[in-house]
Amino acid sequence: MGFEGETWHVRQVRGVGEAGAEIGEILIEDADFPWLSGRFRAGPAYGAVHDLFVRELALAERDDAGHWTQWEAVYAEIERRVRLVSPDGPVAEFLLHIKGERAWFRWSDEPLRRKRADG
Repeated sequence: MGFEGETWHVRQVRGVGEAGAEIGEILIEDADFPWLSGRFRAGPAYGAVHDLFVRELALAERDDAGHWTQWEAVYAEIERRVRLVSPDGPVAEFLLHIKGERAWFRWSDEPLRRKRADG
């Protein structure tokens, strides 16, 4: 698909739409549409979000009542604090998992419409 060998960056959010300090980078090794995956190399700001990614993945792997509500809250915090940047620039929306030296994600160049909880 042409993604293998690219480097994508994970950055802290600095302001509206702005990327800040380097959380890490992902060297793409596999493209299995719609997912990309590869080697994750932590950057200097990774420590600030490490626990969020550990918690997010643990919740995603659970299968009990209420875990998706908890996952959504954790992932909302990730979205608030993290930007995913492709070789062409920041992406509008993404779902990113990081575990050790591996990362896998999917993204959209356009914001996705979300259902509102109140209707």
